[in-house]
Amino acid sequence: MIEPVYKRMRGDSRVEFYFTSTSHPDEMNHIFADTDGSVRTIPPAQTKWMKFDAYLAADYLWAALPRGTRRIQFFHGVAGKYADRYDRPQRSMREWDRFFFINRKRMNNFFASGAIETDSPAARLVGMPKVDRLVDGSLNRDSILQTLGLDPALPTVLYAPTWTPYSSLNALGEDLVAALSNAGVNLIVKLHDNSLDVGDVRNSGGIDWVARLSPALQGPCGHLAKRGTIAPYLVAADLMISDHSSAAFEYLLLNRPLIRIEMPELIARTNIPPDYVALMVEASTTVRTVVEILKAVEHGLANPGLLAHTRSVVAEELFYKPGTATARAAQEIYETMELAPLPL
Repeated sequence: MIEPVYKRMRGDSRVEFYFTSTSHPDEMNHIFADTDGSVRTIPPAQTKWMKFDAYLAADYLWAALPRGTRRIQFFHGVAGKYADRYDRPQRSMREWDRFFFINRKRMNNFFASGAIETDSPAARLVGMPKVDRLVDGSLNRDSILQTLGLDPALPTVLYAPTWTPYSSLNALGEDLVAALSNAGVNLIVKLHDNSLDVGDVRNSGGIDWVARLSPALQGPCGHLAKRGTIAPYLVAADLMISDHSSAAFEYLLLNRPLIRIEMPELIARTNIPPDYVALMVEASTTVRTVVEILKAVEHGLANPGLLAHTRSVVAEELFYKPGTATARAAQEIYETMELAPLPL
């Protein structure tokens, strides 16, 4: 979520960036492994003794920082999961100095719930910097597939389920990956980082999914995604399969076929509001079994234009001015720190 803004601002000699992890301080080398080596990491205990002008977070993680630090919330998805925390908070959010809202829908939900006032200076409609790359032409499908060792001439399917023991991964993921690996398509499997947390049953169900899925992806048409960011895999895919995830909504910006695996317990356990479920249903093809998924994949690849208008409408509702969010976020950070931005 933060990386595009960091890359835009890191050339400014007046600004220094530091990265930490309050929840997994021992895993920072892994967390920031996708960076180009320029990221400076520090342990969370050290941050308590340093003075920062701004604190950027993509979750409600309240780091103990000195007074005067401006706290900026980026958010980390648009799927509506855990609505009482992220979309319709039941408590005051007035301790944050800025909210970089991804869409007007969430901003209005904050107003309606009373989390912040309708005239709050903290509310800024910014968009989602993470998805700018999906629409700005900087990523190329064929180049990505070649880098992954996959044949660009073949149709490519991406399976990217959400996490929790109630996701489609835990219900039918192994059978689905095995079936798709024999379907005559490139298959990319991108797991949520939490699904890789074997030690926490709440995240992965206690299953080593890399070991479980790797055998079916060993052929020339299979790939188990290693990078943390999903953007390149979204661009590489001609069709996506998910259950209910922010990544699935992000894929709508590419206006390609989306297959939704219906998981009622996932919806209930993660407190997803009916309007978010309805948006996903409208923009995708709903299936329940592996057999239905295989048929939907064949139909979707043969008819990519179906639901194109609906996908576009839903994407427009959930992503404010995609392609330009990074520039807006940087501008807002400069303003929050009372620092003149660099000229474009």
